[in-house]
Amino acid sequence: MLRFIVIISLIIYLYGSEFRASISSSPNRINPLLATDSASSQIADWIFNGLVKFNKDAKIVGDLAKSWEFENNTTLIFKLRDNVFWHDGVKFSADDVIFTYNLLKSPKISTPYSSDFNEVKDVKKIDDFTIKVTYKRPYFKALSIWMMGILPKHLWEKEKNPMQSKLNKFAVGTGPYRMIKPFEVNKNIELIANEKYYLHKPNINKIIYKYVGDSATEFLLLKSMQLDIGGLSPLQVSRQIDKKFKENFNIYERPSNGYTYLGFNLRKPPFNNPKIREAIALAINKQELIDLLFFSHGKPCYGPFMPGTNAYPKDLKPLSYNPKRAKEILKELGYTKENPLTFTIITNSGNDIRVKAAEIILQQLLKVGIKAKLRVLEWQAFLNTIVFPRNFEAVILGWSLGLIPDAYSIWHSDGDKKGGFNFVGYHNKEVDRLIEKAKSEIDPIKFGKIYQKIFKLIVNDHPYIFLYIPNSITAVNKKIEGIEPSIIGIMHNFIDWKIKVK
Repeated sequence: MLRFIVIISLIIYLYGSEFRASISSSPNRINPLLATDSASSQIADWIFNGLVKFNKDAKIVGDLAKSWEFENNTTLIFKLRDNVFWHDGVKFSADDVIFTYNLLKSPKISTPYSSDFNEVKDVKKIDDFTIKVTYKRPYFKALSIWMMGILPKHLWEKEKNPMQSKLNKFAVGTGPYRMIKPFEVNKNIELIANEKYYLHKPNINKIIYKYVGDSATEFLLLKSMQLDIGGLSPLQVSRQIDKKFKENFNIYERPSNGYTYLGFNLRKPPFNNPKIREAIALAINKQELIDLLFFSHGKPCYGPFMPGTNAYPKDLKPLSYNPKRAKEILKELGYTKENPLTFTIITNSGNDIRVKAAEIILQQLLKVGIKAKLRVLEWQAFLNTIVFPRNFEAVILGWSLGLIPDAYSIWHSDGDKKGGFNFVGYHNKEVDRLIEKAKSEIDPIKFGKIYQKIFKLIVNDHPYIFLYIPNSITAVNKKIEGIEPSIIGIMHNFIDWKIKVK
């Protein structure tokens, strides 16, 4: 009997192990050049590889490229792996990289990702496993843009209309998992382990993405053990999971890749006065916001770049909550009970957390004598009548955070234009100079030091009150082994995960 159990367990482990996740919408195109929605990107990440990737410490390491070197500050040489095969068995080579770059820049496709390659002057094949990339000028994204997934030339060169190709539905890549059939709208998606993956075959044989339309249903499926992984809200993890749930799932928590802020229209008085902005910053209790909104599952945000990266100053001394000092500054500026500072905060409906944050902030400001009002608009109306025309005093919005920041669009003076993201009207000549200097810095350490200076200058000017970074909370079935949490999440080493067999 024992021998029989061992044999059955081995069969399940080798051939039947499956991992069940959820997907909230159907992919559009499973193609790294065209995957602009989260569902498409989520699936494409399993199927395709770039030349480089982030490791668990957020450092760039080789993927399809085994090594690289800068011949000079505008020339990058990649040495490619010679043991990589496409899912159909054809060997990967430099021709695939050249083809992908040419397709990305061709008029045959329309993609926002092509702009990342605007600084590339030329990509040449040296031999089957060596390519040379020449840039127009030194470029801080010279290496990171090659995280873009590579397409198989032998399949895609036959496609006359890449935007409508069947390969967008049934993708062939070099990644750790492969598709077994074209995906169907609003249907489950199954991926099978790539037995010839260049590192090793993933330990988990199959990934099943179950189509789940909303987070409440996902939570119910988690509780009933129909999913092996799922996101949890602070309310769910604090109030709605029981002892049985904790017995079945491990919970992993880390800061999310985004922050919420209160931004001012710096073109208009009184917000063109930095002392006013400082007083408001001192009056806002960020920790109270986090405790009330997220049941303490979050961190105060102190600036524009992601904590834990080399752009975040290690010696930062953030401004502390100090309502007494806020009152003093307001009094110095002539604001009293009889003449209080008044303004309107505007945010969008459909985001209950932002609206609740605004309501809490109103009460905090009232404690120092500031009488602010709240206005809530539907998202498109908010953008088209408030944000883009710069028709506001203060807004509550959010930005995503990247491991390699690019401050240009939000913080450079050039972004203060129609359609630009610098809609608060922030101008600082030294920040502009440093942003431009960093654009041509290919050394990541030097780049980080420049961005730390930018960080401190922006924070000192208070164009935003950086509010909070909510935590990302993930539940994973306890039968999964090998998880290594990191700054980039928990999925980075998925091919090493194992499913315990009882």
